[in-house]
Amino acid sequence: MAFKAQSDDQDAVSEINVTPLVDVMLVLVIILLVTAPLLTQSVKVNLPKTAQTTADVKDQPLQLGIDAHGVLTLNKKPLADMAALEAALKEELARDPEIAVHLYADQAVNYGKVAEAMAAVQHAGIAKMGFVTVEQ
Repeated sequence: MAFKAQSDDQDAVSEINVTPLVDVMLVLVIILLVTAPLLTQSVKVNLPKTAQTTADVKDQPLQLGIDAHGVLTLNKKPLADMAALEAALKEELARDPEIAVHLYADQAVNYGKVAEAMAAVQHAGIAKMGFVTVEQ
């Protein structure tokens, strides 16, 4: 909004002149672009060689699988029935109280079998469970 005085001697314009502000900002951007590559220093270092280690399996969730025929697997080990599943889950829960379960169910498996597996996970006392799907 511009305001103009009504006097004939002086015409005062009360608008902000942004040209000096833009000039200062452009100079700051140029300084930043010039100095940024200088801040990263690369030092050539020969790192020591060590033996390969395995990842900690404690933080990894359990993999509960149900194939198209209804066969249950826990971490790729086949289980006989839901009672064996619940017992194995209780053993895993005793080792790690914060354990989680990822459920891999085949698309062709009966929903009742999936519901039974979910109930077994709940009865074992495991609170964290997720479903693994494939993006379409």
